Amino acid sequence: MAFLRTTRPEEDFEVIRGRAVLLRQPAAGDYAEWAELRARSRSHLTPWEPTWAHDDLSHGMYRRRLRAYAKDVREDSSYPYFIFDTSSGALVGGMTLSNVRRGSAQTASLGYWMGVTYAGRGYMREAVSTLLPVAFGTLRLHRIEAASMLNNAASIRVLEVCGFEREGIARSYLKINGRWEDHILYARVAGAPLSEVPQGGGT
Repeated sequence: MAFLRTTRPEEDFEVIRGRAVLLRQPAAGDYAEWAELRARSRSHLTPWEPTWAHDDLSHGMYRRRLRAYAKDVREDSSYPYFIFDTSSGALVGGMTLSNVRRGSAQTASLGYWMGVTYAGRGYMREAVSTLLPVAFGTLRLHRIEAASMLNNAASIRVLEVCGFEREGIARSYLKINGRWEDHILYARVAGAPLSEVPQGGGT
């Protein structure tokens, strides 16, 4: 059964405010800043992402993404967010709770990316820590899963600092940049303590 959102304000999950970041669902007006950040970060991101389509950064592709995002949210299957710096208002990265499974699972998968200019400055740690209370509270999830390539030290740091526990290694788990890659599997369950995010440093 679809997750019902009619009993609470939409902004409870559409806009999430943290100390240094604001999480907001992508909008049409974000295109130019998003495309510029992704283009500037391409060499930084491609080792960790599926192969980009030839028109990945086009306005048409972005509009199709927005339509898909809206459908996913309506169907309670995925919740995408852009990450903004609260001081400057700049777009710094993005994250998604995807593959939402209800019923006896109440589980979703977490994925994220950070623009090259903002990597290593603690934005992603705070973004993940800001999202978790909403994921476990407003969205009523019980378990959040995530995966990191074995050599992605920055992503591993984010997950471990944010309280995710390592559960094992999945062989050839995802096709990344044209190759099937092993991934470390992590998870965090509802009820685990939400620790403070360290100030400064890290992704």
